[in-house]
Amino acid sequence: MNKKDDISVDDIHILVVDDEESIRDIIRESLQYEGYSCTCAEDGLKALHIMDQLSVDVVITDIQMPNMDGIELTKAIKERFDSDVIVMTGFVRDFTYEEIIEIGASDFIQKPIGMKELLIRIKRVIKERAIFAERNRALDALRESQKKYQELSITDGLTNLYNSRHFYQQLKNEIERSNRYQHPLTLLMLDVDDFKQFNDTFGHLEGDKVLVGLADVIQQSIRRIDSAYRYGGEEFTVILPETDGTRGLHVAERIRSEFKKEVFSPAKGTTVHVSVSIGIAQYISEEVLKEFIKRADINMYKAKRLGKDQVLFG
Repeated sequence: MNKKDDISVDDIHILVVDDEESIRDIIRESLQYEGYSCTCAEDGLKALHIMDQLSVDVVITDIQMPNMDGIELTKAIKERFDSDVIVMTGFVRDFTYEEIIEIGASDFIQKPIGMKELLIRIKRVIKERAIFAERNRALDALRESQKKYQELSITDGLTNLYNSRHFYQQLKNEIERSNRYQHPLTLLMLDVDDFKQFNDTFGHLEGDKVLVGLADVIQQSIRRIDSAYRYGGEEFTVILPETDGTRGLHVAERIRSEFKKEVFSPAKGTTVHVSVSIGIAQYISEEVLKEFIKRADINMYKAKRLGKDQVLFG
């Protein structure tokens, strides 16, 4: 691998833009000798056309050119491409270094150009480009790590539903939204029937499969704006924004009936169907959070006392 100052040049592509063919040829030959890939264009418009076709890392452009000058080219490049620009000109009185940098160029060099100086400036721009790219990768990795940490902090590890901590915060937000806009809000409380007996008979690992199965059914039965939570143990909750109790009853009944169809095989030669009891409460304007949850919870336990495997709203 050909390296210059510990930076690989093998994959660096440089575009030279100048209306003087002799200058283009001299720069191209010098760059290719150093190991860089190089393409040339005689004006800004042709340079942009090339950049639409090729991935260019660095553009070296003259300022005074027909059709599109180096200033307009630099502006266009910074708007459309992720490429660095080195501007070269013999008209130093017309432009200051600060003005060239302000339009987006990475460096500025005067004509007549010394190739040694140009190569040094190219290497510096490429090194800074690599540092900038590495910094962006590090920032992206940090953001992804923070996102995963956030997801883990609000997610139940077994079912991949949200956990109870996130439930309280989200329900608080939905209650505030319901009071503000006077939109309906419904809450479901679910509890797996005879779950302790199932665990005692088949073991906790098989019990976990039941919980995961119910979580999957819940996810498949609700809308994108709804949210589901593992409340604790074998209890689950579902928040249904923009939903009145009657509509919530339909959602709960769908969850109950679909879960009843699930087949579990906790022991060899054994198939088991498990049921769930569900309580429903529609939010009452200005009701406090604890009372709202309590009403849904009471309905859930009433459903259990009435024989389990049913939905209660009232």
